[in-house]
Amino acid sequence: MYIPKHYQNNNQEELIAFIEAHPFGILVTQGETAPWATHLPFMLQGDAQTGLHLIGHISKANDQWEAFTNQKEVLVIFNGPQHYISASWYKEEEVPTWDYIAIHAYGSITIMNDEELINALHQLVNHHEKGEKKPVDLSKMSTKTMGQYKGIVGFSIAINRLEGAYKLSQTRKEDHTNITAELLEKESFQATKIAKAIQKEAKKNKQ
Repeated sequence: MYIPKHYQNNNQEELIAFIEAHPFGILVTQGETAPWATHLPFMLQGDAQTGLHLIGHISKANDQWEAFTNQKEVLVIFNGPQHYISASWYKEEEVPTWDYIAIHAYGSITIMNDEELINALHQLVNHHEKGEKKPVDLSKMSTKTMGQYKGIVGFSIAINRLEGAYKLSQTRKEDHTNITAELLEKESFQATKIAKAIQKEAKKNKQ
């Protein structure tokens, strides 16, 4: 994706941590006449040294999976917080903008066999259930219930590269204090998240 140099984040560890914190992505593939896109949960496996894989599954009723074997490369988009930045928050006249965080993961996709899919489902559920009061355990579910896996297709994406766009008012350092104050005053989830991200990025760049 197009990322101006001052908004690029090439820190692989930060990008990996971002995906782990925002695992619901958009799988984009190329169809015969147009692109396909499906919103899906993902599990990130491996590391930057040994290789990274995105593990996921898709409904068999979704025709997108039938073209997986024809894909030279696929794209998964992970979106983070975003918010409008008013020009009224600047000391000097300037146009308004939008701050956001987004990660693009590119890689080759392969379809799992049944055993790999079942293992992936156990890992996904165990990961997200560990913080629940009464965690669900797939191994204790009936054969009938678990038979629903036959309605989905598991896949693995070997990541070739990660691109990170962290547009956090880096070019408006003199306005950071007022920008974050205005965002926090809105008391909305997106505004608060972006304000904290701007503060974190500013602190990191001072070190």
